[in-house]
Amino acid sequence: MVPIFIKSLKWITISLAVLGLSLSLLIWSITFHPDALQQEPVVNHPNAPILTAGQKVKVLSWNVQYMSGKNYEFWYDRLKGDGPDIRASKADIDQTFNHIAKLIIEQNPDVILLQELHDNAKRTDYEDQLQRLLTILPPQYNNYSESFYWQAGFVPLPQIMGSVGMKLAVISKYKLGDALRHQLATIKTDPVSDQFNFRRAIQEVSLPISSDTGTSKLTLMNTHFDAFAQGSDTMQQQVAYLEQLLSDKSTKGQQWMIAGDFNLLPPGQYENMDATARTYYQPKSELEGIYQQFNVIPSLAQANGPNANQWFTHFPNRLEVTAPDRTIDYFVHSDQLQVQDAQVLQQNTWHISDHLPMIVTIALP
Repeated sequence: MVPIFIKSLKWITISLAVLGLSLSLLIWSITFHPDALQQEPVVNHPNAPILTAGQKVKVLSWNVQYMSGKNYEFWYDRLKGDGPDIRASKADIDQTFNHIAKLIIEQNPDVILLQELHDNAKRTDYEDQLQRLLTILPPQYNNYSESFYWQAGFVPLPQIMGSVGMKLAVISKYKLGDALRHQLATIKTDPVSDQFNFRRAIQEVSLPISSDTGTSKLTLMNTHFDAFAQGSDTMQQQVAYLEQLLSDKSTKGQQWMIAGDFNLLPPGQYENMDATARTYYQPKSELEGIYQQFNVIPSLAQANGPNANQWFTHFPNRLEVTAPDRTIDYFVHSDQLQVQDAQVLQQNTWHISDHLPMIVTIALP
């Protein structure tokens, strides 16, 4: 009797081990595991123009909230994850595409940096939103690169229960050079959940610059830092990586600029937030070192001065919030780049996304 029991226990143990290994392999196969640093594909039109030394370059940065508009309070918009809405309607997505294309055409930027575009996500009908946007923009915006920071064939979360795909994109009138993806630190939970989490990143793209003395380059970077990282040091790790990356580029004398949704307040703005908003942030901003070392738009004087509301970039999807109330999107740039103009585009933009577009015009050396 005992040998039969031992034999049965052995086969049960082997079966459970095989089942566990199979499940692990399945989860690994449907989730996203990028390298720490990897090359990304670039698409250029054969006749794309090249930037020239001394030229002014207008750059637009915008978190477009996967084209969902402002008619919703999504489940993740509340700290407990109990917001009432799961997804936007197709009609609202269509309308948001038109609003975003219209603003881009009106502003006529040279380069566009976009965050939170969907691609093969169930909640937005599996559409590649970058490709759709390119079809409704003028044809000169035919040079681009993309970097995913969330991908999975299936996420077993009740609000999702399907595929996800989210990416950064650079769209340019001018020829793009190399593109890189920098992996940032990730939020740690448990070994299984971690496989389905975001893989936040910095997208880096170079643009060749021609001059009488040869060819140089402008390095543009695009990012979307983590949110909902309370109780961990994820944000500190992501900022530390950024500080080192920018310091290295400055030491090498590169001309660079980074923009995007940092999901962090500027130093000094925490004190002016309501109690609910404060739960997302630290009293001492993780961006303090960035402000001390580099050129940041908005400056501390702008972000905390009497006209600070002009630099608010985030309009939370909370029903009790009736206007943009904080700054969490930025431009940071090297000393070589001279800023000619910078602003948050607030007129007729509040209804398009939970972020407002920022625009900067720089003069190349």
